[in-house]
Amino acid sequence: MRLSSPVLAALAVASLSAGCTWVHMAPGASAVRVMPAGSPPACDKRGDIAVSVKDSVAFYGRNPLRVREELETLARNEAPALQADTIQPLVEPVNGEQRFVAYHCGANPPVPAPSRDTRGDATTYPIGG
Repeated sequence: MRLSSPVLAALAVASLSAGCTWVHMAPGASAVRVMPAGSPPACDKRGDIAVSVKDSVAFYGRNPLRVREELETLARNEAPALQADTIQPLVEPVNGEQRFVAYHCGANPPVPAPSRDTRGDATTYPIGG
């Protein structure tokens, strides 16, 4: 079986782009904190942010973790325009789309409540830049 040039090109693009990060952090976005979903922090709400990225290339589904990271980066990029320093996801990503809430917490950064893993023998805390 011989593959045509367009099919080979599509396969090459899909395989090469599967590991690429297409979204880069904008200036000021690295200072935006990301709170885990759940209870809203005791901060001033600044607005909602809706973001989307490609979750597949051609017929190849992208890594869901990479898609989630890019959605978070896009939301962090939008937060400074709302004068927000903290974001929190409203929903889980679906088809490369996700909604966040933007908050301004100022000098009192929100502290996430510890969550328990499924075995109940460890405490986990979110990490981020």
